[in-house]
Amino acid sequence: MTTTKVQTLQELKAEMLAVARGERIPPVDAGGVSYESAGAVLRLLTAENRELLAAIDQTHPESVAALAKQLHRAEPNVSRTLSKLEACGLVRLRQGKGKTKIPEVLARSIHVDIDVFSIHDKISMA
Repeated sequence: MTTTKVQTLQELKAEMLAVARGERIPPVDAGGVSYESAGAVLRLLTAENRELLAAIDQTHPESVAALAKQLHRAEPNVSRTLSKLEACGLVRLRQGKGKTKIPEVLARSIHVDIDVFSIHDKISMA
């Protein structure tokens, strides 16, 4: 299970500037996926996006174009959605033949721990 960092953009900027100034060492999770809030992740998990993830997991499409055709969706829209899902660590777009990208699901479940008294939620993916 991978734990993902949740921090505001201000916190991320302050962390990056402190590292750049040499005031602190880079955290072990630097450069990894991070979210501004648990809500940002949950907004990505629409019924349509979950259908897309399930189709990738079940059929292992040979390309984004094949996935779009299978789902009867426009390829640019599927590609854009996959890019967002890739940025949050749910999908990987592996290089295929030529310019082809092969989508792969990286996480089957997401666990969100929300502390209602804090903005520091915890998100883990498995």
